[in-house]
Amino acid sequence: MSLVDDPAETERLARSVDSTDGVYVVPAFTGLGAPHWDQRARGTIVGMTRGTRREHLVRATLEAIAYQTRDVTEAMEADAGIELDRLKVDGGAVKNNFLCRLQADVLGVDIVRPEVDETTALGSAYAAGLAVGYWDDLDELRANWRIDREFAPEMDPDEADAKYDRWGEAVERARGWAREEK
Repeated sequence: MSLVDDPAETERLARSVDSTDGVYVVPAFTGLGAPHWDQRARGTIVGMTRGTRREHLVRATLEAIAYQTRDVTEAMEADAGIELDRLKVDGGAVKNNFLCRLQADVLGVDIVRPEVDETTALGSAYAAGLAVGYWDDLDELRANWRIDREFAPEMDPDEADAKYDRWGEAVERARGWAREEK
């Protein structure tokens, strides 16, 4: 079963509803990683009603990505003793403008998307180029980086915090689900 035929469709589906209608998705299909560290957690959907549609599930899944990003960035901020003022993003998911906007709202910082969003391959090419002397130094590589688009937070911070707190409740329901049967 699939909720969407094409990942690019997720933005349209998510925008077609005003909210998740109280639905939260915790995509802990192989447990929860940082900062929760619970290998027994399992994927969970909470808050469904008979009115829940696939659009709500898609939106809740995209929101989960933003909430997981906040989980990790808050842990990093606490460990490093710094405060994030913007986040540079990359990867296929950042093509989704709805997700980038949502991440800005959930994190309360600007999200900066580069022109080249698939940076794993680019990083490999840069490393090879540095190794053979094609580029002289890291400054030369940094000069190649270009912004495609920036997303500033628009959501009221109290609303974003309330939704994030509710996400934490959903995470608690997913924790420790897998147990050995006797």
